[in-house]
Amino acid sequence: MVIPCYNYGHYLQDCVQGVLDQDGVDVDVLIIDDDSPDGSVAVARKIADGDARVRLIEHHVNAGHIATYNEGLAAAEGDYVVLLSADDLVTPGSFQRATALMEAHPEVVMVHGFARTFKDVPPPPRTEMRSWTVWPGAEWVARICRAGGNPVATPEVMLRTSTMHQLGDYDPRVPHAGDFLMWLRAAALGGIGRVNDVDQAYYRVHGNNMHVQQFAGADTDLRQRYESFEIFFDEDGRDMPDADRLRTAARLAVAREALVIACACYETKPSTEEAALAGRLVALAEEIYPPARDSRLRRTYTRLVSRTEQGKGPLVPRSISAFNKRVRQHVEWRRWRRYGVESAVKLP
Repeated sequence: MVIPCYNYGHYLQDCVQGVLDQDGVDVDVLIIDDDSPDGSVAVARKIADGDARVRLIEHHVNAGHIATYNEGLAAAEGDYVVLLSADDLVTPGSFQRATALMEAHPEVVMVHGFARTFKDVPPPPRTEMRSWTVWPGAEWVARICRAGGNPVATPEVMLRTSTMHQLGDYDPRVPHAGDFLMWLRAAALGGIGRVNDVDQAYYRVHGNNMHVQQFAGADTDLRQRYESFEIFFDEDGRDMPDADRLRTAARLAVAREALVIACACYETKPSTEEAALAGRLVALAEEIYPPARDSRLRRTYTRLVSRTEQGKGPLVPRSISAFNKRVRQHVEWRRWRRYGVESAVKLP
């Protein structure tokens, strides 16, 4: 168990205790404090001094999250490894459920589930496992390419340690999508499993989350997701069946999402920043998937911009726009919670 920590000392005790309390598995915990100025290291020392299963590495110079992740994962011991941010939590029985799947399916190299979001106090978890799903790695990659997104949050993931060592480091070329690229690379080595109908972890949502993007960061997020696909198909996935077709599907899906967000910026009158973001997203979509220039979404975007410039207002009233957005988000969330992989998308 690797727990990187930077300025999250006030969450650390609960995070570590949730790991130490896991039933049915033997755990060891490695905390790496990345030169936190808030006193986190003192909390970590106290925890490590009180339990022989906990080790601590202290940085005296801040190394950044990618280097800290890589250091911890390289030092991982045992059969399985989990990377858990100090502000996140695992649910009771999470490790036992994940290891049971991998022990039943030796071909599976990575297991994920559902990471439930919370802000202050986590809600009661669902812990009664009813089923699991196992995909051959190539099939899982194909689903991800058609969806274009990352349905897997880091705290819900368990990898075989041997697989992690084979994969090596998080890639610094995509610091905001390193986990996504890691999942793709894992799927090139073996099967992917998912524990269904339970909460495997809690993902804390707050303003200090390292990779939570503000709306203005959507173009960065999508570009790095696109770059992750490109790196994968240039390297680990180059010999995967239908690699060229899957690469094209991934480009299409990311381009579509960029255009959807660009149009959403104009569902109500955009701020200057939102209008600029929309322009960057359209440029990104056309760069990575040139046929997007002639798509229905692209034409819709042009019409929305024109109406705004003419002072006519949005095509959709604000109240209806907000309702439609909530419905879309709810449907996507329900699908993600139950199955983990979003549906395929097509560019209109």
